Amino acid sequence: MSSQNLIHRTWSRRGPLACLLWPVSALLGGIVHLRRLAYRREWLSSHRLPVPVLVIGNRIVGGAGKTPTTIAVLQHLRACGWQPGVLTRGYKGKRVDEAPLLLDEQTAPSLRAAVTGDEPMLIWRRTGIPLMIGPDRVADGVALLAAHPEIDILVCDDGLQHLRLQRDIEVVVFDERGAGNGWLMPAGPLREPWQAEPALPLSARPLVLYNADRQTTPLSGALTQRRLAAPVALSAWWQHQEAPRLSTPPAGNRVAAMAGIAQPERFFNALQELGFQVQPIPLADHAGFEVLPWDDTVQDLIVTEKDAVKLDPARVARERPGTRVWVAGLDFHPEPLFWRALDDALARLPARPASSH
Repeated sequence: MSSQNLIHRTWSRRGPLACLLWPVSALLGGIVHLRRLAYRREWLSSHRLPVPVLVIGNRIVGGAGKTPTTIAVLQHLRACGWQPGVLTRGYKGKRVDEAPLLLDEQTAPSLRAAVTGDEPMLIWRRTGIPLMIGPDRVADGVALLAAHPEIDILVCDDGLQHLRLQRDIEVVVFDERGAGNGWLMPAGPLREPWQAEPALPLSARPLVLYNADRQTTPLSGALTQRRLAAPVALSAWWQHQEAPRLSTPPAGNRVAAMAGIAQPERFFNALQELGFQVQPIPLADHAGFEVLPWDDTVQDLIVTEKDAVKLDPARVARERPGTRVWVAGLDFHPEPLFWRALDDALARLPARPASSH
């Protein structure tokens, strides 16, 4: 059994190993409680930015669907007349210092996903909305507003536990794992209790979104419809073109599929639902591509959008000329219940764009 499978199995039930680790989790739980209490009682200072802040995050370790949720929310905000900006840590980005890094129309041509991190680059390519990348959400927000004064709402990609930044709206994302065995790390998968009350005042109750086909915790929330789109050629994806697309191969033909995400099996299963027979190439989450991780014998390779931002078509053509690379994007649609709840929370904000209703 791989170490990753062992961790997932341990965190899914309260077995012997989880029970052995529980005292450490109890200690962590005490620290989390005291920290949240310190912000609630204002023993630790938090900071409010001059525009509303919407935080999207999860309480469980690993990818639960924050990035597709962020993209969907950004598109909704813009359609409603807001001019959003994004704050993000840029996890795994190889930056030379900790200074805020701006990703926008002016800087994007000179930046690569290896520097920004794959998720910020994917958000930029899907939305064209300016991002500020850095570990300090407060300083990054100030810097982004200075660079783009037209921004009237900030969306924080992750950062649910970054309590120095005051927020107006929280969106908490769960996937099919729910809260696992219900324990905090390392005995369980939780960063903080799944039922934790907001540590800071909000304009509305936190919104709960399930990146799943059912509710996986006792918390009331909305579901999402998610399905992979037919794969598009890598070069066309980089140029925001819709064609050509890869049709399902004849019976007996297999395609390679590569995924450097938290749960690669989810991607492989979705491709099988589209009719593909898959030869899987699972990678670590946020895997880098210093060396392309497939050999010359691969004729067709399907990748996630998160991996596509790290695959320059010119490099692929040069180093793997015999491979056709395809990108399968995710069609991600929260149900109307979520949008109604979000619109209600937005309506409670003190500042609203003039064009919204």
